[in-house]
Amino acid sequence: MIVRKLRAAGCVFAEEEARLLMSSSNNSSELAKLVDRRIAGFPLEHIIGWADFCGLRIKLEPGIFVPRQRTEFLVRQAVALTRPGDVVIDMCCGSGALGAALAAFTERIELHAVDIDPAAVRCARRNIHLDKGFVYEGDLYDPLPVQLYNRINVIIANAPYVPTEAIKFMPTEARVHEARIALDGGADGLEIQRRIVAEAPLWLAKGGYLLVETSEKQAPLTAELFAQYGLIPKWVRSEEQDANVIIGCRTDGGFLERNSFSPRRS
Repeated sequence: MIVRKLRAAGCVFAEEEARLLMSSSNNSSELAKLVDRRIAGFPLEHIIGWADFCGLRIKLEPGIFVPRQRTEFLVRQAVALTRPGDVVIDMCCGSGALGAALAAFTERIELHAVDIDPAAVRCARRNIHLDKGFVYEGDLYDPLPVQLYNRINVIIANAPYVPTEAIKFMPTEARVHEARIALDGGADGLEIQRRIVAEAPLWLAKGGYLLVETSEKQAPLTAELFAQYGLIPKWVRSEEQDANVIIGCRTDGGFLERNSFSPRRS
């Protein structure tokens, strides 16, 4: 019965969603309410209170950006570049999913996470425990300690990159139920990325990396931003997850030549 209702409402993974909803309810009455909310278009992750990301259970609240499965590709790229003892920033951290994953899969990093949305910061502090890192509320680099100038080894950012006019075409789950500040990347989708990239060289250590998720269409423009501010860009893409990441290094370090933006696919 539940599976049929969910499938009729357009839920592609109806069986799995039914199982999760049943495990999140204490009785049939509560289950019926959860199913009704899902049929009404609420994100499953907001209903059950968590999302599976990189094998971790990331706690979520209503309105918080739900970490996408494609963003696991961004995390994998960051893990490959992170070394024990590195200083790492999760910029525009949202629920803290990326920072929590990096802390779980790398050794002894000094993690700092930042978001401008108080609700997101509250959520991130539940996912990034005090023994794993620090979470700040503020606008991009503003709340970071000045002691981190020229000391950061890795900045990872899943900043908003949906063009303002494109938000109306997004699925209802995101457009209606996630905070607009977590989606809206400005007129061309690159507004927040520009600000992150422009200031990154002031914070990165020599040889440090900035990694930014973007779309396939925007990737060449994002890479141009990196080159403009002195970061040598590399475009990596996952066909399977339809994920695109621009990695910028503060030194040339063997990356692609400046202004060479063809993607390396994996």
